[in-house]
Amino acid sequence: MKRYVLALAFVVAASPAFAQTHGHTTGHAMPEPSDAQQPAPPAAPTTGPRNPNLPPPGDPNPAATEQLATALKSSPRKSEWVDIKGSNGTPIKSFVVYPDRRDKAPVVIVVMEIFGLSDWIRGVTDQLAKEGFIAIAPDFLSGMGPNKGGSAELGSQGAPQAIGSVTFDDRMRIMNDVRAHALAMPSANGKLGTVGFCWGGGTVFAYALMQPALNASVSYYGPMPADVTAYANAKVPVLGLYGQNDARVNANIELAKTEMAKAKATYDPHIFAGAGHGFLRQQAGSANAPGNLKATEEAWPLTVEFLKKHTK
Repeated sequence: MKRYVLALAFVVAASPAFAQTHGHTTGHAMPEPSDAQQPAPPAAPTTGPRNPNLPPPGDPNPAATEQLATALKSSPRKSEWVDIKGSNGTPIKSFVVYPDRRDKAPVVIVVMEIFGLSDWIRGVTDQLAKEGFIAIAPDFLSGMGPNKGGSAELGSQGAPQAIGSVTFDDRMRIMNDVRAHALAMPSANGKLGTVGFCWGGGTVFAYALMQPALNASVSYYGPMPADVTAYANAKVPVLGLYGQNDARVNANIELAKTEMAKAKATYDPHIFAGAGHGFLRQQAGSANAPGNLKATEEAWPLTVEFLKKHTK
């Protein structure tokens, strides 16, 4: 298993789609060299009231910012910040939200984008709790900020820079540490799923390939390994949600379908017309991604259904 994990780390980290870097606010990766001469189109404004059955928007405009802040402030669910014991000695600061239910609940680990443990990720975490899950969003930048802080201390500019120092082994270690914490929670039912976005989407896909005890994984526009050997021990069902206008990430979908099928593991990819990278966050879209809101309206119910199905 150790040899397999090391191999997976190499092929995933070496994949061009997985090697995401930081950059513009309307996407999660720097443009390809061929695109560098053309500025990204401006983001569309957020209009109309928020749909309470969807995660709040994270668009870079005042209306979306207000909707997100209101959603977090007005949530009736119990939430708290928890320091999860890290196996390397560094506590993993995590945002936890609990559902309103009397029976024990499944746990979903929410894995952040390159922007760190942001308010938007907290909003997604709260939305999952509304659907009946105990939702935990760990800060993968814990201990890397000023005064041993994390995403909050690094800020919106520092977090994308620091994320490059988080190695593949760091990611898998943190996932295992949070999983161990989740399974020991008195209110948890022993079933565990993951959902991740962009950098986090690639992280949860990789984790699903190496942690067979996981019950389900949902990868939003996260890259998947390009090397077929990474899929050798695939077992965990994966739901993949992608924007049509995201060729960089989508390049290996067919390969993943083929290799997951060989391993007899479920992989259910959906590509949403007119949507771009990061559509669940940037719901208002842009000229290059006019289908973001429609994609969000279709993808989120699929997410909830998939997680509930596999964590009963």
